[in-house]
Amino acid sequence: MEMLTVNNLWMMVCTGLVFFMHLGFSLLEIGLTRQKNTINILFKNIFIICMGLLVYYIGGFNLMYPGFEEGSMGIIKFAGFGIASPENGMTAEYASGGYTWWTDFLFQGMFAATAATIVSGAVAERIKLTSFMLFSLIYVGLVYPIVGSWKWGGGWLDGLGFYDFAGSTLVHSVGGWAALVAVWLLGPRIGKYLKINGKSFPILGHNIPFATAGVLILWLGWFGFNGGSVLSADPALTSLTLVTTCLAAAAGGFGAAITSLIKDKAFDLTMFLNGILGGLVAITAGADQMSPNESVVVGLIGGIIVVLAVALLDKLKLDDPVGAIAVHLGCGIWGTLAVGIFGELASGSQFLTQLIGVSVIGAFCLITSFIILFTIKKTMGLRVSKKEELEGLDSSEHGMPAYSDFRLNEH
Repeated sequence: MEMLTVNNLWMMVCTGLVFFMHLGFSLLEIGLTRQKNTINILFKNIFIICMGLLVYYIGGFNLMYPGFEEGSMGIIKFAGFGIASPENGMTAEYASGGYTWWTDFLFQGMFAATAATIVSGAVAERIKLTSFMLFSLIYVGLVYPIVGSWKWGGGWLDGLGFYDFAGSTLVHSVGGWAALVAVWLLGPRIGKYLKINGKSFPILGHNIPFATAGVLILWLGWFGFNGGSVLSADPALTSLTLVTTCLAAAAGGFGAAITSLIKDKAFDLTMFLNGILGGLVAITAGADQMSPNESVVVGLIGGIIVVLAVALLDKLKLDDPVGAIAVHLGCGIWGTLAVGIFGELASGSQFLTQLIGVSVIGAFCLITSFIILFTIKKTMGLRVSKKEELEGLDSSEHGMPAYSDFRLNEH
């Protein structure tokens, strides 16, 4: 019973850290976008937390952990509405004494909203609030738990041997694929690819200190994201996981900073910040399987991928204000495949299994997110009007400014 208490306490601390990550996402998104959309971004992020917990409580948790029968296909099953605790839910018999039923729900519920948060950053400054809210509700309530059930719920990918420790694919890429579809259907922000004298100019964020604080908060929160995914307070595995997570983050920042210096001849702080996140996303699939040396390599490559992916998206005129697609999709794919290249599970067969998982989940998320977003676009509309976008969504959607007592540069 004493060990259950220790394990459960650690899991509750990690739950709090993952919850704290939503502040990091909010600050990052605010900092990398313009002042006139700050309230809109905050509203979306607060909505995501509240909506995510409620839909996960109503049915998402039992859709993600339905209890597949042995020998079943393990594709989809629903265990019913609500989160009534089983008889052994508060005892050491549940989850091998790692945590209680209620802690299980709350920890997983904090993960659920992250997929929609990733999309929020990519579509910032031009999506209709009600359209985003409806999409988030459906995606978090149905798509995310179905995909999660295939591995974490004991479904067909788990039986195949697919490995994703804390969600490089099951969380980050799930959000990243939807973000890619949304950005494509929305189109770029007004003026994003406008050329003056043959040159295009970036739309700068209004508060880089906020963005920096957001990334540092996210890095701290990842202690809970990956550390909690050990699912107990096991000292050896937990400490290894935290070491690999931090080393990958540091290497990711370094990789992005050097790559952007070579490419653009400047030390770009925003690339440095997103490189840190890229390293964190990349190591998330195999944080418990990698050695410290391997985690540095995984993170370093993740940082390089961020810079190259941002450049590719710009070339394709896919406007992602915060770099969410490069970070969460690009590095999510890389990190998941890296499990088959580095670490305890590395082998040709494991790499093939990882590739199958990435491909099938990618196809499923692309198709489902397109159906949801395209339907919304044709019925409710997806994008605000030109006038509303130019005025800023704080004014048109909320009727209030974020900074009422002073003015910043409104570019």
